[in-house]
Amino acid sequence: MTRYISEADTRANYIDPKLIESDWTSDNIEREYYFTDGRKLLGNKRGKRLFLDYLLKFNNINLAIIEAKKADDHPTKGLQQAIDYAEKLKIEFVYSSNGKQIYEFNRVIGKGDYIEKFPTPQELYNKIFGKNIELKRQLHSIPFYLTGAMRPRYYQEIAVNKVLENIAEEKKRILLTLATGTGKTFISFQIVHKLFQAKWNLDGESRRPRILFLADRNVLADQAINAFNPYENDLVKINGEEIKSRNGVVPTNAFIFFAIYQAIAERENIGAYYKAYPSDFFDLIIIDECHRGSANEEGSWRAILDHFNQSVHLGLTATPKREDNVDTYKYFGKPIYEYSLNDGITDGFLTPYKVKRVKTNIDEYIHTNDNKVIQGEIKKDRYDINDFDKNITIIQRTDLIARAILNNIGRMEKTIVFCVNQDHALELRDMINKYKTVTDSNYCVRVTSDEGKIGRTFLEAFQDNDKDIPVILTSSKMLTTGVDARNVRNIVLTSPIGSMVEFKQIIGRGTRVYDGKDFFTIIDFVGATDLFYDADWDGIPEDEIETDETGKTGSEKKLQKTQTNTVDESSEEYGEKKEKLIIELSNGRTLKVIDIDTRYIDENGKPLSAREFLEKLVGELPAIYQDENHLRKIWANPDTRKELLEQLGTLGFDREQLDALRNMIASPECDIFDVLSHISFSSDLKTRKERAIAVRENNFFAVYQNFKAKEFLEYVLNHYEKFGIEELERDKLGDLVKLKLGTTKDAKIVFGDMKNLLVAYYQLQQNIYKAV
Repeated sequence: MTRYISEADTRANYIDPKLIESDWTSDNIEREYYFTDGRKLLGNKRGKRLFLDYLLKFNNINLAIIEAKKADDHPTKGLQQAIDYAEKLKIEFVYSSNGKQIYEFNRVIGKGDYIEKFPTPQELYNKIFGKNIELKRQLHSIPFYLTGAMRPRYYQEIAVNKVLENIAEEKKRILLTLATGTGKTFISFQIVHKLFQAKWNLDGESRRPRILFLADRNVLADQAINAFNPYENDLVKINGEEIKSRNGVVPTNAFIFFAIYQAIAERENIGAYYKAYPSDFFDLIIIDECHRGSANEEGSWRAILDHFNQSVHLGLTATPKREDNVDTYKYFGKPIYEYSLNDGITDGFLTPYKVKRVKTNIDEYIHTNDNKVIQGEIKKDRYDINDFDKNITIIQRTDLIARAILNNIGRMEKTIVFCVNQDHALELRDMINKYKTVTDSNYCVRVTSDEGKIGRTFLEAFQDNDKDIPVILTSSKMLTTGVDARNVRNIVLTSPIGSMVEFKQIIGRGTRVYDGKDFFTIIDFVGATDLFYDADWDGIPEDEIETDETGKTGSEKKLQKTQTNTVDESSEEYGEKKEKLIIELSNGRTLKVIDIDTRYIDENGKPLSAREFLEKLVGELPAIYQDENHLRKIWANPDTRKELLEQLGTLGFDREQLDALRNMIASPECDIFDVLSHISFSSDLKTRKERAIAVRENNFFAVYQNFKAKEFLEYVLNHYEKFGIEELERDKLGDLVKLKLGTTKDAKIVFGDMKNLLVAYYQLQQNIYKAV
């Protein structure tokens, strides 16, 4: 009889020896290499992680992957999946083997063929990195600077190595596009660390490079300085205070220089500090959030970069190319690597989100003499949502929004409220504090540029995950970029957003991963989340979407966007401040929230309405189970049911969304099984009570002679009827035993042994889900 040879046997007996023949050692091979965390699901659970059978490494670089198949499988059976993973990991060579044959595929040129043996590590490395190979080898050979159990994520490794390889190829303009929350500062530090250790510089001398880290806000520069702590003796911050302490001389006795460009650029009555440095002083300039400063010829940091035009310029941004940052891409060129918000959520490195669209009964204002003008004068016949809190404030509307915010967030859930401007942030802060139930005076605070040091202190406390207070920050533009607050649970939009770049930055405030944070909620009072449907969201070509859910065409929406307020907070103080119209409604009109529409996000980042959500789920279900009996068999077993729920979760339908689906087409008293069966096979909807009655009428308990055994199973059934399928999970059995029987020893006495108890628990579920 022919012995069955498993995939594990094939690896151990055939593939491993072939790798050893080609000089691959254990230092060069990672087996079952997991490179994603799995999409975050409700209940602190995760979707499926992605992994490779073999990852081949050399000189700290990922060179190839091997897909292993059983000896009696075709050698290229799993090739396509391996190619997809190689594309994700930016790995050029893919091998697929059943131990007897080896197939080599070059992803870059899209061709492959069978080969006699694996190439050696050195051969493969030389084949991939032929140009400027000595400098690349030197930079690659320097390991990442890591402490403790820290390990870089796969995209961070790619980003660092791509930058270093471009520097080795003498590229002078380099751009990385990485979603907010993916660790751009960590990536910057690793790049600097490797360049320092290699003593790379543009002169080719034996010295460390001089590097300028350029940001547009002090909070971002300070965060970066903290990340560069291992090199604290080699860094300095360029600002007026530092230069004053040096009698007006700019600092030069360091290797890493941090600055916000406003502090070193030319300003009224202050010369440009950057001009005090020779044009060839810096070897590398890293521009954080480079889309904000603008790369057009009149842009804030363009003059600085033009002065240091001989250095390498590395731009970091979270926003793909859009109409409002096209100059950035024109200056730096095409990104050498992109990692999107959707990538981060799918991989489990960023937190998913849901959207609450809150509609009120005042989305426009037409003045009547019944209403009281507190300040200003009426200049328009009609004021719409783009005017609110910018040109006109309606006191009762601000009051309503403050109450609605508190009603739609958890009492102690950290929340950022994005307002129209700094005055609006004050007004909302005061209204929220009027209705809050928490007595702490700093429960809700304003954090804007006007708050200065006080605001920065509040922000630091908000970012500290060991501190509960403050809970709510009101802001306008200051917090749109780069602020690392991992436990943000709600992003509130009370201001129209005219820029896709700004919208992505704001959404990014909530995406950072934190233990126990399964998702965050975007609470939208102004329809700003229509931008999710825009052709520009997450890289869809502009001409692919003609209309959105409101019926507006792309051109109409672009026109609308250009009319909204996009003034930076830091520029509010310039020019004459116009008197804002303030109205108090006095005609007896009652303002109220008329609708809260909760929308869930699919795996492509698009919010789904209730109908779209249902249609999408129906479309996905046939791939999971074939017919009603198959679904019934899966659902009646706690182990296979758990797998099914996890599979649905990876498709974007977790427990909360399934509950929402149940409420949409049935009622909370129905079992999720019946909802799935109904939408898939048009079967009748049944309640948990009906299923429990059927179990009792079928005399299931009669087979148990021991009264306590019968009583325990009836107890489990009652819990299911009252609370749902959570009471039937495998890991719930221990809690049920403690509640009803006492200890494990007591359970053994009642059922004979624990195996009998487990069998009874499973048989009860089979009876619950019998066809009735």
